[in-house]
Amino acid sequence: MKKILFLLLLILPFGLIFPQKSWIRINQLGYQNKSIKVAVLVSKENIKLKSFELCDALTGKSLWKSKNVKSYGTYGSFTSSYRLNFSDFKKEGAYYIKAGEVKSPSFRIANDVYDGTADFLLKYMRQQQCGYNPFVKDSCHTHDGFIIYHPDPKVDSTHIDVVGGWHDASDYLQYVTTSANAVFQLLFAYEQNPGSYGDAYDKDGNPGANGIPDILDQAKWGMDWLVKMNPSKDMMFNQIADDRDHAGFKMPSLDPVSYGKGKERPVYFCTGKPQGVFKYKNRATGIASTAGKYAAAFSLGSEIFSKYYPEFAKLLKTKAVEAYELGVKYPGACQTAPCVSPYFYEEDNWVDDMELAASQLSQYTGKNYLNDAAKYGKQEPVTPWMGADTARHYQWYPFLNLGHYFLAKSSNKAIAKEFTADFKKGIDNVYQKGKSNPFLIGIPFVWCSNNLVSAMVTQSHLYYTLTKDDSYQEMEAALRDWLFGCNPWGTSMIIGLPKDGDNPVDPHSAFSAVYHMQIDGGLVDGPVYSTIFNMLKGLTLHEPDEYAEFQSKRVVYHDDFGDYSTNEPTMDGTASLTYFLGALQAEGKKDQADLLKKKVK
Repeated sequence: MKKILFLLLLILPFGLIFPQKSWIRINQLGYQNKSIKVAVLVSKENIKLKSFELCDALTGKSLWKSKNVKSYGTYGSFTSSYRLNFSDFKKEGAYYIKAGEVKSPSFRIANDVYDGTADFLLKYMRQQQCGYNPFVKDSCHTHDGFIIYHPDPKVDSTHIDVVGGWHDASDYLQYVTTSANAVFQLLFAYEQNPGSYGDAYDKDGNPGANGIPDILDQAKWGMDWLVKMNPSKDMMFNQIADDRDHAGFKMPSLDPVSYGKGKERPVYFCTGKPQGVFKYKNRATGIASTAGKYAAAFSLGSEIFSKYYPEFAKLLKTKAVEAYELGVKYPGACQTAPCVSPYFYEEDNWVDDMELAASQLSQYTGKNYLNDAAKYGKQEPVTPWMGADTARHYQWYPFLNLGHYFLAKSSNKAIAKEFTADFKKGIDNVYQKGKSNPFLIGIPFVWCSNNLVSAMVTQSHLYYTLTKDDSYQEMEAALRDWLFGCNPWGTSMIIGLPKDGDNPVDPHSAFSAVYHMQIDGGLVDGPVYSTIFNMLKGLTLHEPDEYAEFQSKRVVYHDDFGDYSTNEPTMDGTASLTYFLGALQAEGKKDQADLLKKKVK
């Protein structure tokens, strides 16, 4: 967090000093003019609140008062909590909220508060580049890699060029499951709102426009690596390196970890069977989860890249069909492989990946895969974490099923109706879990809970664009605001955003922890159940917990590089937020244009 003194002191006229007992949490980035606007007051005391007021941030003058206050009682470490709704106030400006003697931080109301935020996330994607890394102007892992688990002994242990792609998080492992999802998310974000993304960097991530939106440059960077990892229809790989990588913080170009073949790292062949070089093994049951992700990314890429890379786009279309057919042949989940520790991405579902792949193939190959998509979709109507209290690490991945969205848009009315209902059911499950708490958060606080928040705001937003059903708009706004500081800790969950707000400054990353480099743009993992925090190995806080008074017995978050469970940024989580922030920017621009038209009239 920004090292703002949270234990503000209230000085009474007779000189006594008391620690602050109440706080008003806001979206630090601000609120668009027409958006739902709610702040949350939390208190260590049993307070009674009937009204609040909106004050000018410069003059302190009270401009607007409201009794739109709802009590939610005890929550977390707080005795009292209230939602303060000021959605009816739409005038642009800078304000703070005052409730009794409690004041919120200042914030803006303006249609441009989300402008540039999706592009801001791409800063982190460029920092994660493997091979050439524009953030440090150096290259790393340029000898990758050697094949393992290939059934042909003549091929196994031989070299394959798979240099490129992104590091998964603050370690330097690389996974197809997260990378292919990230590629698809970036392409989807651009497809839905192409005007929300700028061009300030070239194809390698260096400053300088190249006539291609930066979000597509990043998608292409990831796609080039996916092609290397699937060089032919009978050669599909799942990951590079394993958790032997976790040998302390280091610059990627100075990575000292050896896997027994010089500077080469192992490249795991997709076998569809359990893998794990040493003590720990995964529970893989097939290849379809990986193959489906390849196929979906290749298919959407074949359409979007056709404008900029026509020959490459043709290759992608062919590879999309081949990857899909491999998934059909080998159903099941292709989990990532552990090695020296028990942690891996425990992905158990795969029909969602094949559904999304079939929906994309149906759109972009000229062949009808619609029935295939519906067949897979019927097997998992709702992504299982939605409404659940817990889940294993990445058990239901990706955390939302965009295949349902595409089927809900189908011209087949029966299919569209069924999958629109399924899309709604997932949202409603989360809504029902969260409607009784002041932050309206029904997300299970598992490892990478912020990725689930990103998934739910995306699903909720897409559902509204499909149906105009506003039943879940307040929850969507609450989850949006949660990411930018309207949470128990009062911190944004995106490094460096907003610039002058309270956001993570001590993330789990070698760049920042050892080399003191600012790593803007990354979405950190987010709060976890204390049971998870206490169970994970190697967690050690390196400084006094500035959020100590906001921690509960149930859920914790720490801005400390020693806490990889809550404060590590992830590449796929960051990429998955580009759609939502791009959509908010597009809406803000439309509303501003409409406002200007009214003024002209």
